[in-house]
Parts: sequence; structure tokens; C-alpha cells
Amino acid sequence: MLRASLAKTSNPGLKRCMTSLASAKKEGDISDAFTSMSGAHRDPLPDRYRLLKLSLLKGREDKIVKSWNNLLRELKRENEIVAKKGPGVIPQIEFGELDRVGDRVREEVKKRGVVVVRGVIPEGEARAYKAEVEEYVARNPSTRAFPPHDPQVYELYWSPPQLKARSHPSFLQVQHNLMSLWHTSSPAEISLSQPFSYADRLRIRQPGDASFALGPHIDGGSVERWEREGYGAGGVYDPILQGNWEYDGLGACSMFRMWQGWMSMSSTKPGEGTLLVNPLVKLSMAYVLLRPFFKANARGDWELMSEREMDSELQGATPGTGQELNADLHPHLELEKTMVHVPSIRPGDFVAWHCDTIHSVDKVHAGTSDSSVLYIPICPITAQNAEYM
Repeated sequence: MLRASLAKTSNPGLKRCMTSLASAKKEGDISDAFTSMSGAHRDPLPDRYRLLKLSLLKGREDKIVKSWNNLLRELKRENEIVAKKGPGVIPQIEFGELDRVGDRVREEVKKRGVVVVRGVIPEGEARAYKAEVEEYVARNPSTRAFPPHDPQVYELYWSPPQLKARSHPSFLQVQHNLMSLWHTSSPAEISLSQPFSYADRLRIRQPGDASFALGPHIDGGSVERWEREGYGAGGVYDPILQGNWEYDGLGACSMFRMWQGWMSMSSTKPGEGTLLVNPLVKLSMAYVLLRPFFKANARGDWELMSEREMDSELQGATPGTGQELNADLHPHLELEKTMVHVPSIRPGDFVAWHCDTIHSVDKVHAGTSDSSVLYIPICPITAQNAEYM
């Protein structure tokens, strides 16, 4: 799993951020990845997380407090910009212009952690993918899906249209270009020019659906972001936890997914069962990581928890599931106004977002036609990815 930002990679012989490689997993559906969707009860985290928080904080208290206060000021300023611009804040690039993108646009993509690439696959061809998927499902009625009684997300990974989209020459070019936004430090066992083909599921969400109401979340685990044996093994977030979130990027290690993404098979507008993102990837991830060390006092101000006050809570993190967020647990993110829709999308458009980007989907599909996508993350070739394969 990629746990890095648009930054340097570390020596993979010294730093590892994947906590496991290929292992047997139970069959399930997308709801199993999130506590809120599975209906599972969230128990308090074990005391070892309290001890972990204390050890991460020890000797860095003053730097963490200063960093937190600077972060809150920057969030307040940037949140207003995002709320004002709405979907217009998300960078958009025409496929034909991909090789001529200037530094200003590239920097904006890095800042926002999300981009729309227009017209990657011809519209008619992308529409045909959906018809092929529906035909495939009709021939294979045992296909697992969520929810089982009214499928919206299908556990299909190797259907013919998915293979066509992943291997489309134009999409391969998109992968190459988006991977080029990263850079490595030598030596690094990684190729930023050759992608791996990653098998992921697909969505055909029908008008009126309210079952696939996935709230704000971050993929790639949850408690692992603080664990020394998790992403800590690769030093992925060390600068943030050392009181230096302002540094250039989110330190890196061996990578798996550079970008999450989907290829559209339908036309959708904001509110029509589509994607929302918080386009402040650097600030939001710093906030998520520092939030467990602070509490609101009686005056409504936020202060560092003392050793006596420290608890085991990692807000929204549950072992074995994705990181979830909400306004109560993460108030300074102002999610009610900073979760913005992607712009109107046509068949053949590709939407990519950084793996640390907070994202969600419309609670209700308020459109009149389906909202259909093929999920296709972007993965580079690394020694670890090759071992995983």
C-alpha cells in the first residue's frame, strides 16, 4: 500500500511501510473495510495505544504544540478558499495537453492531491464498458456485491471491460504522467515510468441509492499510521510527528499505490452519486496525525493532553479498517464545507486522488441516471510490489 506523498522515497532496504504482503483474506465486500458501513461496534483501543502516544510525544511537546497552532491557522485560511471555490478548486487537464502541463498546474495537483484528466478514453468506448459489465454480471449471477439485495458496488476484478480500461494505451500514458509527479532519492528500487496493473472493483450506482453512503475516509488502514511497526517502520510520517508538518511533502518509503482513481463510464454532475474530496492533502493528513494528542478545554481552546490525561483514542481509527473522519472528531477540518464534489464528469474521464486524500461519496444519488466507474489505482513497479505480485 502506498504510504507516501509527492516526495522522496527512502532506501527500501532500510525502511518498509508495507506491514504485510500477499496473505489470504476472507471474502467480503466493500462494507467490510469501514466500521460505519459494516455496522460493527467500535470498542475502545487497547492501552498500548496510550503508551504509544506518550512515547511519540516524549521530548517533543513544545515543537508539537507550536506545529499544531500553526496548522490550525493555515487550515482556517485554506478552508475558506476551498469552500469559496468548490469543485473549481480541483485541477482539470485535457488528455491531449497532458505532456504540456506547466509547473504551476503540477504544483496545484500536488497541493490539492486530486486531478481530473479529461477524455482519456473515447466517450463511446467508455460507455460500452458499462454495457459489457452489465452483460457479464447477468451471465454470472453469483457475483458478490454491496448491498446484496440491491447491488451498487460489484466485487469484480478481472472482467473484460476492466482489462480493456487498465491496458488502454491512453490510460497507460496517464499513469506514466501522474507517476512522474513523484521523485526518488538514490538508491531507490522503483520505476516511475512503468506501472503495474492493479485489480480493483467497480461501481454502477443507481439513481436514488442511499446504501453506498460512504462518509469521509482515508484508505490504506488507520491505526497503522501511528504504529512503529506500521507506517512508522518506513518513517512515512516522522516529520509530522516530530513537529514539522510544514516540510516539503510527507516523507516516503517503498510504495504500492501512488494514486487512487477511477475511470468514468457515465455522465455525472455534483450530487449525482459521485465523489467528494478534501483538496488539502498535506494539511488534512497532518491534522489527522496530530489530533489524538490534543483536547478542547473548558474555554473551547485546544491544548496538549498531559501525561495524566492521555488516552488511547486515535479518532476515527479502528484496527483492520480504513480511517474515518467526521465533524465531531475532526472539527478543524470543517468537513461540512471543505468536502467538495469533483466537477461534472463524462464517460472516459479519469479522476485520480492521492492515497492520503480524505474522500467520500454522495449520501444519496440525486441524479436520474447511473453513476458508474471502474476503480483503477496507479501503482509503480517496486521491488516490494514485484514481491507482492
